[in-house]
Amino acid sequence: MVHAEQVAGVSFALTDEQLMLQKLARDFVAKEIIPVAAHYDEEAKFPYDIFHKAREAGLVNTNIPEEYGGMGASLVDEVILAEEFGYGCTGISTSISTNGLGDLPIIIAGTPQQKAYWLGERLVERGELVSYCVTEPAAGSNVVGMESRAEKVGPKYVLNGTKTFITNASHANFFTVFAKTNPAAGHKGISCFIVERDMPGVIISKKFDKMGQRASDTAQITFENVEIPEENLLGPEGSGFLTAMRVFDYSRPAVAAAAVGLLRRAMEESIKYAQERETFGQPIWQHQAIGHKIAEMAINYEAARLLVLQAAWIVEAGQPNPKLSAIAKTFAADMAMKATIEAVQIFGGYGYMKEYPVEKLMRDVKVFQIYEGTSEIMRNILVREIFRK
Repeated sequence: MVHAEQVAGVSFALTDEQLMLQKLARDFVAKEIIPVAAHYDEEAKFPYDIFHKAREAGLVNTNIPEEYGGMGASLVDEVILAEEFGYGCTGISTSISTNGLGDLPIIIAGTPQQKAYWLGERLVERGELVSYCVTEPAAGSNVVGMESRAEKVGPKYVLNGTKTFITNASHANFFTVFAKTNPAAGHKGISCFIVERDMPGVIISKKFDKMGQRASDTAQITFENVEIPEENLLGPEGSGFLTAMRVFDYSRPAVAAAAVGLLRRAMEESIKYAQERETFGQPIWQHQAIGHKIAEMAINYEAARLLVLQAAWIVEAGQPNPKLSAIAKTFAADMAMKATIEAVQIFGGYGYMKEYPVEKLMRDVKVFQIYEGTSEIMRNILVREIFRK
């Protein structure tokens, strides 16, 4: 990876600490993830052992502030990690990194007491898992269309509803759940709660069998008259929508970074194969049709990586920009998808076989164009931002 020198107050160089973090993650991925990724994919097995190894190495719960036992990593640090894990296996990396999504509502809206207990004691000290629950069977991209309801009854809220496509749902110890507390108030009627897995009425009702990212658990959760103490409300009642939008500011650059990592893996596997495979008396990279495909991968990798770093940097600078996050997420997802299609083509018949890594990359990458906002929704956001008065 080449880094430019600082010019006119702008630097593309990673700090020494970030380079060390990158190397730590890269070494971990090479040793602990890549050798077993195909096995976990084939078995659709949740990588508990890898999660705990990553936790011991300091690569889990990295966004939790230092005062609660975490690393206090910046979003730029987070996207550096996400790229490295995405290079190894986006299924395993999703399992490892989901705490960094599920804990965001607590980081954003929690009181010091809530943060000390849920972030410090539960996630850092006990090594538990948390899942993020927004999407519903009839409400995906339209968050305001959610039907889950939390009704205040005395000192408690009673939660009813269903959440679907929830990552790590079958294994999480608790959830950050969004539901309507005032359905008539539109987006101002949504609130966020911390819900314990073992609360009566919490039912993990369906686990999905997926095309890709099979090492990541995805399931449906039903809440039937779940009684939630009012101290589990995150932020003021009715502030959930704004919390969810702030979560997207942090989560979309990290998701885009994982796609960038997968893109880099597709490119490097293609380069290696194009050097080894010969046709008509020469390595296939010397055929322009193949060489240009790899050149396009290199162009798109560098562009996507810089877009992701820019989107992360501007959030850290206190100027969240939905336009930049949408551009980064859309471009990274679309170009990673394109790269895997071309990688399979470069490998020819072998690319269609499970014994070669590009087959898995092509299955894994598709969901980047779907979750955390589809590529179509990202373009809608761009239109809105471009034409905003």
